Amino acid sequence: MLRDPRAYLNNIVEAAAIAAATAGLDEGTYSRNRLVRSATEREFILIGEALKVIAQRNPRLFAAIPEGRRIIDFRNLLTHEYLNVSDRIVWGAIQTDLPILIQHCTQLLSELNQEAS
Repeated sequence: MLRDPRAYLNNIVEAAAIAAATAGLDEGTYSRNRLVRSATEREFILIGEALKVIAQRNPRLFAAIPEGRRIIDFRNLLTHEYLNVSDRIVWGAIQTDLPILIQHCTQLLSELNQEAS
């Protein structure tokens, strides 16, 4: 049985707790905190995997997430080329891509919940 796409969107929004975990940090503090870096990278991997599943199972929904392809590519980088990942790249994703992704996924989740009601 296929999972409802809302479950994947919810996973993305929950994993976006990265924003709360890194709030108040600057790039230098982030770079020095191995635990926060590891947790952040793990959450980005989960986000990318959820987006990958959405892309495969519901291309129309995936098309409504403009940064989706970039986040999947970022997930692949974190997973397969982790030695080439700099803290600056991850920090940039936290600051730039994550807020936009949260906004789009929250909106889509709300729309899907209304349709299901």
